[in-house]
Amino acid sequence: MVAPALQSEEALLNRIRRQQLVEAVEHMSPLYLEGIKRILTVSADTELISAPAYYHAAVHAPTLNAFGSAVAIIQDELGHAHIAYRLLRDLGVDTEQLIFERDPRQFKYPYAFDVPLDNWVELIVANAFYDRAGYVLLSDIYHSTTFGPWKRALVKVDKEETFHLRHGEQWMRRLNATPEGHEQLQRAVDWMFLLTVEWFGLPDDLKKHSEQLEYGFKGHTNDELRQIWMSTAVPLCQELQLKVPAHYDPEQQKYVLDCPFPAHFDAKAKRWLLEEGPCSWDDVLRRWKARGPANEEFVGLIQRGKREMLRLLEQEP
Repeated sequence: MVAPALQSEEALLNRIRRQQLVEAVEHMSPLYLEGIKRILTVSADTELISAPAYYHAAVHAPTLNAFGSAVAIIQDELGHAHIAYRLLRDLGVDTEQLIFERDPRQFKYPYAFDVPLDNWVELIVANAFYDRAGYVLLSDIYHSTTFGPWKRALVKVDKEETFHLRHGEQWMRRLNATPEGHEQLQRAVDWMFLLTVEWFGLPDDLKKHSEQLEYGFKGHTNDELRQIWMSTAVPLCQELQLKVPAHYDPEQQKYVLDCPFPAHFDAKAKRWLLEEGPCSWDDVLRRWKARGPANEEFVGLIQRGKREMLRLLEQEP
């Protein structure tokens, strides 16, 4: 099979300026193709790894109905991962290798998912924080992307991510009704809030891949997306009288952090080492690249299924 010829950079940019969607590989330049593969891989990996991360805590659901809701969210996330991996396959990526043969440390999802959620309260805060971050990112892509197949697929994803974060909000309000629940929420928020602030990546002045904006893969910068997330996450916590290290500054007309950031994080203890002061983004990048304590376990749960299937097939007469 002959690979389709790619467009020149000028032809691609002319297409985008005419507000024509990029529908297939033959509409892309080499740089566009490389960039869309990169952002799709991050999206696919994030959705995929959220399944074992959420299931790890879902088993502690307080009722069967609550467990069913958590499993429904997990099912949605796997569906979202399938969409992104399918688009990657259509772009010529070997997704079998990508999913089942990559080293766990090479997966490209937010570091937050490498810190295990150990109870129902942490899962609920993850729905309210992490799924909110996913909603902010995917909504931005949905409204801005120039890649037609992804834009159409995100109609479904956008609505389901809204359900996930609303699930987290409703359960946070329910748990917050008792002093014990409020205390449990605060413990989870203490370590999960800043991990979600990190979720949006390097600050704009350090961002390496400018093609995400130039090609219309997304419409807002990392720092702008961080602000959009805080504009709803911080008021939610304030409503519930949960302390977070951020507030709105009317003079700057934006949310600002009240603690050192970026900062060192003890993943095993689930504690920010704020007393040590700020660290550099190079320190953060080293932590991200080293992955967190649950990386091998969660990726292993995904990859083990194929190995087990092949083993059973080999045993058939």
